Amino acid sequence: MSDQLIPISPASTEPVPDVPLSGDVFGALINLSGRRRFTSQRVVLYAVLASMGHEGAVATARDTLAQFRDAHTSLIDGKGNIPGIFCGQLRDAYFGTLQGDKVIRHFIRLAETTLDGIGANAAGTPRLLDELVRSATPLLSVLNGLTLVYEEQSKRHAQAQRRQLQDLMGDVKTIARQARLVAFNAQVVAARAGQAGSEFAAVASTMTEVTSQIDELVREALASSLAH
Repeated sequence: MSDQLIPISPASTEPVPDVPLSGDVFGALINLSGRRRFTSQRVVLYAVLASMGHEGAVATARDTLAQFRDAHTSLIDGKGNIPGIFCGQLRDAYFGTLQGDKVIRHFIRLAETTLDGIGANAAGTPRLLDELVRSATPLLSVLNGLTLVYEEQSKRHAQAQRRQLQDLMGDVKTIARQARLVAFNAQVVAARAGQAGSEFAAVASTMTEVTSQIDELVREALASSLAH
């Protein structure tokens, strides 16, 4: 995936995700992005505990760091139902304004080096640990910013879906209105035809009932879309 920035403007061409975006996909994205906040703090906590000699703390910190790294890689490159970077705003957050990818990768390298130092009881480990602890706060700020981007994109997607549904329902209402007019005219013609038009009148009556049902479905669909 190229690191070239995509200008953020209404006229810009957005990347097309390989995975279709949906409410469930956005839920997974927000959850995975939010999980990075928790795991990053957990890495720091267990690194500190490991430096104090707590048994198993290094292994726990490494496992948590692996989860943090995997989550970030999935959000960048995509994995399973995770689409990776799919819009200019995200690309700018990761590689432009927030420099999210750079900050996150620096934290990963620093955590790995610190844990290696703790495991080997290296002389420079206290300095590394201090740097790791200090890096936690700016990292958390970046992670919060990235999660907000996912939440904003989710809201935009939901709004676009509602607009599409409302447009579709508008088209259906227009068709139903035209069908009602046709049914009314057909009933008039059938009435004038007397007995010969009885079957035609039955069909016209059924069409009237169907269009009434369509009207009710349209009202329910529009009410549901506005409620959400």
